[in-house]
Amino acid sequence: MKIARVNNINETMRFLKEQGIWICGTDIQTQTIYTKQDYKMPLALIVGSEGFGMARLVKENCDFLVKIPMKGKITSLNASVSAGIVMYEVVRQRNK
Repeated sequence: MKIARVNNINETMRFLKEQGIWICGTDIQTQTIYTKQDYKMPLALIVGSEGFGMARLVKENCDFLVKIPMKGKITSLNASVSAGIVMYEVVRQRNK
């Protein structure tokens, strides 16, 4: 799995889309639960910051958004935990 840090996320997202890569973002406000999304395509995963999520423009540039359902008073997970949960689902689906 390739992981990258970039200086300009929106510019990088546009470049990736031009290369045929779909952009998936995590956002608690969306309706799609992460296990209900199909991930069997070239994919980049964007995870927002803990507690604040993604910037508006980053969210708008995503091809689709998924959420991890939360229970109780917890409203945010650690970003690395969120990334790990969604990445596990991507790998699970691709290995079926």
